[in-house]
Amino acid sequence: MKLLVLRFSSIGDIVLTSPVLRCVKQQAKAAEVHVATKSGFADLVRFNPHVDKVHELDEDLGELIQRLKAEGFDEVVDLHHNLRTARIKRALNVPSHSFPKLNIEKWLLVNLKRDRMPRMHIVDRYMSTVEHLGVKNDGQGLELFIPPEREVLLSSLPETFRNGYTALAIGAAHATKRLPQHKLIDLARLIEGPIVIVGGTEDQAVARAIASDIGGRVYDATGQYDILGSASLIKQAGSVIAHDSGAMHIACAFKKNVVSIWGNTVPTFGMGPYIPQQPERAHIAEVNGLDCRPCSKIGHDRCPKGHFRCMEKQDLRWIAEKART
Repeated sequence: MKLLVLRFSSIGDIVLTSPVLRCVKQQAKAAEVHVATKSGFADLVRFNPHVDKVHELDEDLGELIQRLKAEGFDEVVDLHHNLRTARIKRALNVPSHSFPKLNIEKWLLVNLKRDRMPRMHIVDRYMSTVEHLGVKNDGQGLELFIPPEREVLLSSLPETFRNGYTALAIGAAHATKRLPQHKLIDLARLIEGPIVIVGGTEDQAVARAIASDIGGRVYDATGQYDILGSASLIKQAGSVIAHDSGAMHIACAFKKNVVSIWGNTVPTFGMGPYIPQQPERAHIAEVNGLDCRPCSKIGHDRCPKGHFRCMEKQDLRWIAEKART
């Protein structure tokens, strides 16, 4: 059986598909597993031993479709479920299964604060697409594979960071999913020992502000590494503090002690930290009791209410304490 799995973006969502890839490869007899994803995220699946071939999407969806048609797939598993994947499914004209996005339930929770969300992690919603193949969730959690040549050597870091550090992943796709700069500085002051700040080039200004305030026990790695390099820093950390972001899911893939910080989004959407073998290592920091939360299923450029209580009222001491456990 030749199976095509569709998930174009983004970092965390792709890492969350890893149990499907593993379980299909291990449980479905003679399955040949292909993945189609955006070129910028292809490294997240390229080195996965459960993936036989990666098909990269650049800008031309039509060109990708022609390449996929030439493969002769038996079935499509759609873990993205949008207009582009619908176009692919129509073009390939083979049996397909799509995961339930629960858009109505999310709309009700965001707009009317009526919670109809099933208490089911998105991993299990992804897994529902392959149940008909007799594939079940093996409970082994997320995976991410980094080849040795793409690992960041601890010897390349300043000496004081080579014997352990806390990874502080400061990025997230939207401002309302990130602690504001002054809160990140306050949090860094409370974290014991060396801190490696992980993030992209868009996070560098905030990282510099934190490093300037805290001093030599902070190493600013923002913008220095690609996806797998940053993942390697997370992998080698003693513990990880992250927002509702791809970094959180990467930390879970390496079974790290992770403290996830939630602002305008909520774990009830089904995308909380997922470490089924060791759930005690997955901590959730959120401000409960706010009648404005969640205000979006994705995020905003600024707090719609202007007060940003979901982040301003975070218990930073609790977060720092959990990062030490």
